[in-house]
Amino acid sequence: MQAVMTADEMMAFLEEVFPQVKSDFAIEEMDGTKTVMRLLTADRHLRPGGTVSGPSMFALADVSAYVATMARIGKQALAVTTGCSMDFMRKPEAGRDLIAVATLLKLGRTLSVTDILIYSEGKDDPVARASMTYSIPPAPKP
Repeated sequence: MQAVMTADEMMAFLEEVFPQVKSDFAIEEMDGTKTVMRLLTADRHLRPGGTVSGPSMFALADVSAYVATMARIGKQALAVTTGCSMDFMRKPEAGRDLIAVATLLKLGRTLSVTDILIYSEGKDDPVARASMTYSIPPAPKP
């Protein structure tokens, strides 16, 4: 299924509705089924020990699922996370961006389900895995 927006349009939308994420994320790929996003890792994303924090990895997974959903349904700023399961499997490498590969598994009228694998840039083994469910707001009544 084709995306209804380009990556540039999606980034502009994110900057409009979530300006706090403006300098944290970049869309690498977005085709309506698979979304690849990058966390532009900075010092604010690190925890003691020089690794990327769990909350930063959660944010990457959450934004990736949101973008994967918006890529198919269009601009729906009020879509919200209703469920998340996340496994932290390996310590992310310091000094590397994180890459999320999000696959939209199901898109219904009211819910979307996305699977996300997160990698340290340049590494083959994922550092985390998440499953995110989004609630899609009902269409406005005419």
